[in-house]
This record gives sequence, C-alpha cells and structure tokens, in this order.
Amino acid sequence: MMKKITLGLVFVFALAFTTVAQQINWVTLDEAMELQKKKPKKIMMDVYTNWCGPCKMLDKNTFQNKDVANYVNEHFYAVKFNAEGNSEVTYKDKTFSNPNYDASKSSRRNSVHEFSRFLKVSAYPTIVFFDEQANFIAPIKGYQKPQGLELYLKLFKTDKYKEMKTQEQFNEYFKAFEPSFKSK
Repeated sequence: MMKKITLGLVFVFALAFTTVAQQINWVTLDEAMELQKKKPKKIMMDVYTNWCGPCKMLDKNTFQNKDVANYVNEHFYAVKFNAEGNSEVTYKDKTFSNPNYDASKSSRRNSVHEFSRFLKVSAYPTIVFFDEQANFIAPIKGYQKPQGLELYLKLFKTDKYKEMKTQEQFNEYFKAFEPSFKSK
C-alpha cells in the first residue's frame, strides 16, 4: 500500500514539474495537398536531415514553442521532409525519390533526395513555403528562433511578400516588424 502511495506521489510531482511541449500537427506533403482541396492553407515544410544539429535545435527550441505551434497549426499545413530520406514524393504530377539512398547511412550524411534538389535546398535546415495551391513561394535557410520564424510566417500568411518587388521593401518590412511570439 505504501509503495503505491509513494509511486502515486512521484507521478503527481513529475506531472506538476513537467512542461508539455506544444506540438505542431505534422503531415506528409501528399496529405497537405489533399487537405488544401478541402480547406485551403499555405504549407510550411521543414526540410531537415537526421544528422543536422541546427535541425534538432529548430525542432526543440522553435517548433515546440507554444506561439509558433499554435500559429502554424491554425494557418498552415506543416510538413516534415527528410532531405536525405528514402520516401517517395509526388508533387505537381511528378514523382521524386532518392535512388542512391543507403540505409546503412540513415543517421549520417546520405544521398540527397531528388525533391530536395528540385526545391534547390542547399542548406539544412531550410523551411520551404508553398501557397494554397501548393505552388512554391520561397525557402528560408538556416536555424530560426521563434520570433525570427514569426516574421516569415506572418509575411507569407498575409501575402505581403507579393507586394515586395525589391530587397529594400523587404528590409523596410523587417525593420518595422514587431514580433509578438514569446521566446519560450
């Protein structure tokens, strides 16, 4: 009896001191494009690799941020794509694979997936944005903190990027942007 009470108390204390990370609702690209047919939303694709340290930091520090997760879940379909993985992807009636994938290298550098090459992804992580018809908008290279990602999420969600014809216009947007996401 005492053992059960002690274990129960340990469980209660563990729950009290554990913060549950907010979760992004990740789907495949195929699922996201199907969902767009029913409810149009833009797509945010996290292009990562298994060996990439900044990719793991992005997962832990940015994608688990409550403000980021809530905003992404509400306004985007979120896709995770392993840039050196072995999945098959169909995009705009073309199928992409990784014919040189080596399963023995699954946790280290491997062959680059054809879809990564198609998107011209050259660094990891890269966050690729697509519009409501799954047309490519832009890649954002490198690790992004929550407030840095917020700038791009809101830029693409509101379609402000369509008004920007020059780097100067983006720089003005960047300078005027006031983030609201908390850093934790």
